[in-house]
Amino acid sequence: MAQSSAIPPSNAEYDEISALVLDPGYSTTRAGFAGEDVPKSVVPSFYGIVPSHGGSKFLYGDNALHNPLPQISVANPMAKDGTVEDWDTATNLWEYTITSRLTNPKPGNPLVKLDLKEPEMYDQMVATENQEKPLEENPLLMTETGWNSGKGREKGIEIAMESWGCPAYWLARNGVCAAFAAGKASALVIDVGASSISITPVHDGLILRKGVVRSPLAGNFVSDQLRLLFSTSIPPVPLIPHYLVTSKTLVDAGAPAMATYLSFDPKSTPTLSFRRLQEERLLTEFKESVVQVWPGPGRLSGTNEEAARAQPGRPFEMPDGWNQMFGAERYRAAEGIFDVKAAITGDGAPAPPPNQSLLACIKASLGQVDVDIRPHLLSNVVVTGGTSLMQGFTERLNHELMDAYSSPRVRVSAPGNMYERKYASWIGGSILASLGTFHQVRGFVDGFLRCGEAWSANAWQMWISKKEYEEHGAGIVEKRCK
Repeated sequence: MAQSSAIPPSNAEYDEISALVLDPGYSTTRAGFAGEDVPKSVVPSFYGIVPSHGGSKFLYGDNALHNPLPQISVANPMAKDGTVEDWDTATNLWEYTITSRLTNPKPGNPLVKLDLKEPEMYDQMVATENQEKPLEENPLLMTETGWNSGKGREKGIEIAMESWGCPAYWLARNGVCAAFAAGKASALVIDVGASSISITPVHDGLILRKGVVRSPLAGNFVSDQLRLLFSTSIPPVPLIPHYLVTSKTLVDAGAPAMATYLSFDPKSTPTLSFRRLQEERLLTEFKESVVQVWPGPGRLSGTNEEAARAQPGRPFEMPDGWNQMFGAERYRAAEGIFDVKAAITGDGAPAPPPNQSLLACIKASLGQVDVDIRPHLLSNVVVTGGTSLMQGFTERLNHELMDAYSSPRVRVSAPGNMYERKYASWIGGSILASLGTFHQVRGFVDGFLRCGEAWSANAWQMWISKKEYEEHGAGIVEKRCK
């Protein structure tokens, strides 16, 4: 059993290696020690930018990011497909994620601590301090998307080896890690995250790249559907984030809010990007407590819409006190994931194309893999990602798959534990990296998963050492990390 995240794993337990696992994503970045149940450090991938002395200051972490500082704006170094757009900022964000909670910060000014007077000794100590790297003692396992480019993969190992000084490195596909977390060597991994849905077929521990399919109809799509739903309601539903409300008075359901709102000087008002992020936090609360997926069988349109109206409503109160009971409309926001014709449309928000629905992506993925392994993949469907936690999601997915594939046995594996569902990729990486030097992985696969012929002899020599990197360069990651 994996140990508690309160303390790092002992060196003796993992072949004298306290490996770190870094799992970057569009919404959050997760990091922790190998062998733990959950990541100890979970940091928003968004960061704040504030004007400072003619330049800009970057702010990382929840506490700094959500403070409405003057003229604060918000950006993200990750693209919506989960790949890196801004490597410099991504490097700083990842380093903050690791060093803020997992490793000790660099020592402070030695002159202040030791009261040294000799300039030569001080300069020598400063030079030594500047040479220190934040991860000199920790091997690093990092996850990536199944469609990451070769240049992106090489950039990752360059950062780990040159900027952070890691003694060893490994790059793992997040689909494979999610399958490992579910105890499977072969699986059809359906990852429903914030910015995209990805369908990744995994066979004997390797992804089948030609079968990787992704769609933008994920958590942010549901948020956009809610914005359209709120704006077209009569009367419109107010979307006022928490930071703008200073006080509120209790009102009846559907009555206008009675609240006092925060006002800003025009020169110090936070930007629209900051407000949109705070609205997204509010919409996340709404999705977690109100939004449901019509569980099936069948789609929401038609007779099922009447059945949805007969279901008890769910109440929700906005930060300014406005509240209402939400009935059948709570099913509409997520219906577009499964039925693009049911998506809420508006100005600048057309209906998604049919090939972006979840079932269409699954069919496209399975259509690209060998027909002999399709039944095995359908009997090992793994669902992961925070957006998949919406009530009714896995039930609806199961009905959709059983209707589309009547002959093979469909079995959907979706952990009920919230952390196992949200952090499956990190947990799989934690399992893999806790095997120390990785030469023990053969016994792990034989005893817990299933050893397949697709694993080559080189696959057992997992860690890429600092020496190998210096000898072969960044290109070694393409040869070793399949």
